[in-house]
Amino acid sequence: MKLPLLFVLCLFMPGMSLAQSSAYEQIRSIRQQFNEAIARHDTTELVSFFTDDYTIVSARNTEAKGKEGGKRALANAFRTQQNVVYVRTPTQIDVFQSWHMASETGSWTGTWQEPDGTVTLTGTYLAKWHQINGQWKIRAEVFTPLTCSGSSYCEKGSGIK
Repeated sequence: MKLPLLFVLCLFMPGMSLAQSSAYEQIRSIRQQFNEAIARHDTTELVSFFTDDYTIVSARNTEAKGKEGGKRALANAFRTQQNVVYVRTPTQIDVFQSWHMASETGSWTGTWQEPDGTVTLTGTYLAKWHQINGQWKIRAEVFTPLTCSGSSYCEKGSGIK
């Protein structure tokens, strides 16, 4: 017999309420859609996942604010990094349902082609989510790099502020 995923989650996470479990699954689903939109380089879809006051701090400490700032940052990466793909993989999602907020932590990988090789950049991230009008949106993301390989691009990190 096949059990619904939500039911199974409640069995294995007994301290989690049905609302928290639902939020958890919604955020995981949105993150998957987000990863797919990055793979397609679809900046219009990507900003639909952001709050109006979205903030990002990139692996190289570049900051962007607001939906349009986030869209410009992503469009710039898609324009300047050949075949770029970023994948965020959640490892933990914690929901504070009474305030309609959640945190997501996980690992990320970025890959793209440079003239001297394929860059593979990995690290950890933290995302803050906020449920607005019943929809979970990303309010902030912070990315910390942990490894870089495959190109002289990786040697440029020493100049980061």
